[in-house]
Amino acid sequence: MKKIFFLVGALAVFICGRSQSIQIELGPDEISQNQAWTITITVNNDRLKSYDNFPEIEGLQKRGTSSSSQTSIINGQMSSSQSVIMTYAPMRQGTVTVPSFKFKVNDQVFSVTGKKIKIGPPQQVQQTDPMRSFFDRDPSDFFGRSQPTEFVDIKEDALLALTTNKDEVYVGEGFTATLSFLIADNNRAPMQFHDLGKQLSDILKKLKPANCWEENFNIENIEGEHIQIGNKGYTQYKIYQAAFFPLNNQPVNFPSIGLEMIKFKVAKNPSFFGQNRQEDYKTFYSKAKVIKVKELPPHPLRDAVAVGNYKLDERISKTQLQTGQSVSYDFNIYGEGNIAGIAKPKVPLNPNFDFYEPNEKQNITREAGHVSGTKSLSYFIIPKEPGSFNLGDYFQFVFFNPETKKYDTLRSQQVVTVAGESSKNQSIGSNDLGSFYDRIDASDNMVQSFANGSTMKWIINIFIVLVLGGTAFLLFKKR
Repeated sequence: MKKIFFLVGALAVFICGRSQSIQIELGPDEISQNQAWTITITVNNDRLKSYDNFPEIEGLQKRGTSSSSQTSIINGQMSSSQSVIMTYAPMRQGTVTVPSFKFKVNDQVFSVTGKKIKIGPPQQVQQTDPMRSFFDRDPSDFFGRSQPTEFVDIKEDALLALTTNKDEVYVGEGFTATLSFLIADNNRAPMQFHDLGKQLSDILKKLKPANCWEENFNIENIEGEHIQIGNKGYTQYKIYQAAFFPLNNQPVNFPSIGLEMIKFKVAKNPSFFGQNRQEDYKTFYSKAKVIKVKELPPHPLRDAVAVGNYKLDERISKTQLQTGQSVSYDFNIYGEGNIAGIAKPKVPLNPNFDFYEPNEKQNITREAGHVSGTKSLSYFIIPKEPGSFNLGDYFQFVFFNPETKKYDTLRSQQVVTVAGESSKNQSIGSNDLGSFYDRIDASDNMVQSFANGSTMKWIINIFIVLVLGGTAFLLFKKR
């Protein structure tokens, strides 16, 4: 009768929770040592796309998972449910504690409250009690299955692939690498990801090349996308994608890496009740790949230029200027390439303008396998000389375009007109120190001797005698 109450209670929980789309249900509080205990995930009116590994529980041993699905139409309203059940077997009698845990289902994280399970001695089947015999039997026994389920391994049609959009690049030229798991349309082996975060962390340590700048596309949700390779259809699950920019002419080497997947064995003779698949693991390996890197063509700035396809957007607050008054000027480089690696142009020193160090800002977009953006440089300029000036003589950006295989230069097209007094005259006036200093350069700095100046010599001697006489008089008088 205890089992009748448990079944009724479980049915009540199910009915009360029908409005919820996802349920995680723990097994009963009390079982015998020869009974199974379960954790059940149920998704209502949706597809069970993904779920975490079931927890390890001390005192219970995992026996594998099973799944079921149900569709109902009541008064014209269709409802469906899909369940996955993990079965645990008790390892001893006594009390087992199931700790609270977090469980992710369909990218939603649920907090599950733990419980204590009392495990009693093995239960003996009393054949004299028809009701006990009825409830103790496996439901599949009613349909004639009494032998243990036999599981078979179905050959999968899937692979782990590392692909790149280019096989050969110049130094500094970007290419995109994508790590994907591909499942063919005609694949019959059920599989799913597990511990992907931890596995991906270990994979990237091996995969990322040391001689490249990386722009990660930061894939957060792994969703299937149908693609065609030749005459065969696949569902592609992108695990990792990044653009790489080689820093030198050394080849970029991607080693073979492995990804462990959960691969289920399926029941040889599936039944409506019972377990129809068994959890197993298989590691898939990608092929190693090498990207050839070429030197840039000869050029005086070959070791310093940016590589990409760039354009110029410039803005100046005004073109009619006054000497000594500042003006703001924006030199914005935009396009596709390694935006983070763009260095500011070297503006030459000159007597016509004072150019202050620019404020720098960059905006990088990573999408559809491409890296693009803008490098903004904001200058303050103070004109010092009147006249008409072409800013293209001062602001230039040289880069190599891998599409045309040529060097190109972005030059400012702004022409400014400066009015006012020359700052050179103002500088001279501000540095005038007076007539005394003006006569220094004209004065003779030769050392002259007093040997021929007899008059001056007599005057000095008389002065010395008077000083000595005065000193002696004062001393004598004091005594």
